[in-house]
Amino acid sequence: MMIKQLSLFVENRPGALSAVCQVLKNNRINIRTLSLADTQQFGILRLLVKEYEKAKEALEAAGLVVKVTDVLALTVPDHPGGLADILTIFDKHKLSVEYMYAFTFGREDKSVMVFRFEHPEQAVELLKNEPIELVNSADLFR
Repeated sequence: MMIKQLSLFVENRPGALSAVCQVLKNNRINIRTLSLADTQQFGILRLLVKEYEKAKEALEAAGLVVKVTDVLALTVPDHPGGLADILTIFDKHKLSVEYMYAFTFGREDKSVMVFRFEHPEQAVELLKNEPIELVNSADLFR
C-alpha cells in the first residue's frame, strides 16, 4: 500500500521548477501529482511518478538531490466533512500527519489525498480495518 514519493529541493529562482520538469519530460516520465512547499530560499518539491527509480536517476544525473519517501494515498469523499471524518479516524489511532496534499483522479465523488506519517507501516496496519479506501500504486498509475 505504500507509494514511493520523490522529494527534492528546488531553488526559488526563475527556471528552477521548469528545469526539473524538463528533465522528467526528456525521460518520458509523467507526473501524476506534485506539491511544492516554499521557504525563503528554496522549495521542497514532492512528486508522485510511476517510474520513480528512473525519475530519481534522471534527476540525480541533472545534479539534483532526491529523496525517496513512503507515503499513503487514500480516497476521501468529496463532500463537507469528508476529510474531517478521515482525520477523526487518524486521531483515534493517534496518527500524526506530517504533511498531506490532494488531487482529483477520475472520480466524481472522491479525491485522492496523499499523507506522510512518521511511521507509515504502522499507519497501514492501524488503518486496514477502518472504512478507508487505500490507493495502491497499480491503481494510482493505471
